Amino acid sequence: MHASTVRNLLVRGMIAGLLAGLCAFVLAYVAGEPSVRDSIAQEEARSAPAHQHGGEDHQQGAAEEEEEELVSRPVQSTFGLATGVLVYGVALGGIASLVFAGCLGRIGRFGPRATAALLAGAAFVTVYLVPFLKYPATPPAVGNPDTIGKRTTLFFLMILLSVLLAVVAVIAGRRLAPRLGNWNAAVAAGGGYAVAVVAACLVLPGNTDAVAASFPAALLWEFRLASIGVQALLWTAFGLIFGALAERALRPGQAAGAAEAASDSAAASVRTAG
Repeated sequence: MHASTVRNLLVRGMIAGLLAGLCAFVLAYVAGEPSVRDSIAQEEARSAPAHQHGGEDHQQGAAEEEEEELVSRPVQSTFGLATGVLVYGVALGGIASLVFAGCLGRIGRFGPRATAALLAGAAFVTVYLVPFLKYPATPPAVGNPDTIGKRTTLFFLMILLSVLLAVVAVIAGRRLAPRLGNWNAAVAAGGGYAVAVVAACLVLPGNTDAVAASFPAALLWEFRLASIGVQALLWTAFGLIFGALAERALRPGQAAGAAEAASDSAAASVRTAG
């Protein structure tokens, strides 16, 4: 694949990521923000008695913390959320487009749309769903703030392991395909990936202090369901949008190749007739 084609795919991947991020932002604001707002209210209500019994010094410290807040909650839930989701979508769209350029034609006889759909589905599973099963998302202001760094490190470690194991599974499936057939090789590689992921989940430590026992289970479930929905919509929209854009980007090259082949065939016919 030519460098210009890869560059075109990269641009279209970032555009698709931006549009997919916009769709995800709408869902995050509509379905996710209410649970975030209620979670913050729960944390404030739980810490209110401590503020009341802490005396004037504690109240003065709380007032100073409020004064040091640089970004208000309304800005965080609108402009801040939109910025984060859109930047996230553009970055992942660019990375996914490069992976698409390397996978097209190498994972089976799939066209651009089907390849984009398969890539988006695999990315959702490996980058988000599998790490989520081990370390589920928690609302802000929930859990021990002293363990945020540890929890973040473990989550990204799980993402890295999931992606690496998926790459190993794809390589193993391709090598097993000549002996087992495509279907059996895919099943064997997928089963191996699942077993390896389960082993990784058992080895890595859990988040025992991520959520307080007094936090409402229904509110936690609502937040996590919204989190999964946002990611699922992001990758679904990206797969559909990027598949269409990639097909349009690759069509001129395919047409040029067909025209060149037809010209060579015609020239060969003329030489034969002469």
